[in-house]
Amino acid sequence: MGNSIGELFRITSFGESHGRCVGVIVDGCPAGLALQEEDIQKEVDKRKPGFAGTTNRLERDRVEIYSGVLNGYTTGAPICLILKNENINSSDYENNRMKPRPGHADYTAFMKYGGFNDYKGGGRFSGRITAGFVMAGAIAKLILNTINVEILAHTIQIGELIAKKQGIDAIRNNVDKNHIRCADLDSARKMVALIEEVQNVGDSIGGVIEGIAVNLPVGLGEPVFDTLEGDLSKAIFAIPAVKGVEFGSGMISATRKGSENNDCFRIENKRVVTRTNNSGGILGGMSNGMPLELRVAIKPTASISQKQQTVDMDSLEEVELSIKGRHDSCIVPRVVVVVEAMMAIVLCDFAIRAGLLRRILK
Repeated sequence: MGNSIGELFRITSFGESHGRCVGVIVDGCPAGLALQEEDIQKEVDKRKPGFAGTTNRLERDRVEIYSGVLNGYTTGAPICLILKNENINSSDYENNRMKPRPGHADYTAFMKYGGFNDYKGGGRFSGRITAGFVMAGAIAKLILNTINVEILAHTIQIGELIAKKQGIDAIRNNVDKNHIRCADLDSARKMVALIEEVQNVGDSIGGVIEGIAVNLPVGLGEPVFDTLEGDLSKAIFAIPAVKGVEFGSGMISATRKGSENNDCFRIENKRVVTRTNNSGGILGGMSNGMPLELRVAIKPTASISQKQQTVDMDSLEEVELSIKGRHDSCIVPRVVVVVEAMMAIVLCDFAIRAGLLRRILK
């Protein structure tokens, strides 16, 4: 498996959904960063369930730092972070071991690893592993704060329900005011109702998350193969359930003329900016100083209670499967903080590679 990402700021993910823990190793964090477990806990708490449409698997998810921090500051050594798995029920997975769930990695993982993979709760292919991403992202955010880079994400669509476009201030102020993590509060209420409607019939629904990074310096990214959007896409596609990533005008740009899609330059407060941001803040694989804007498509949660067709891999017969267990009807709100985390991890790595961050923070 490829469990690591990053070059100078590098993370390694470990753990399984129903194993003893999930966690992450963060290597390359500068020494001297003030860091407490509470700093990471704030981000992890944003990922927790406990509201409409989410799983009733409630974990304490208490962050534990095992290495790399001394007297409240990072030492420059690898940082090991874990969350213990405590609320586990694997019986449903044992009963349907040889009946792969539609939309899951059960079949592909079984074939790739010869049946030796941990299948309980999806194992390494569970959304549970993203808790480690969030812990690493919390550290990356703190590092980026030292150069005034801010990362925001919010839900902009659930199913066919699209929120009204919001400015940066509204995103900052409103996202934490609702469980959907939508900056358009009126749309957030409608989204809750839609999720509950879908949940009541044993189904699930997907949506779209927008991620934004502001105050980026010009030139982050390493063309031609380590482009900014390339590495961001790789990191975000590591999030289970992500099926699409686009930057700026994205797919719509294919329908436009150059005169409509080009971002013309101008001077504002003695700095070069663009009049529009169809590029999403990236030109030639490098940040151009404008807000980095991307959108992430999240598929409907694959585990639903409605009957679906699958196969019995022992008998090689077609069978019906109704998935039991504890699952989200809509994973989108819980993925918002994960998108922020993956953006932060990549941007932190590029900032260190560009020499914008020292190995000792003072």
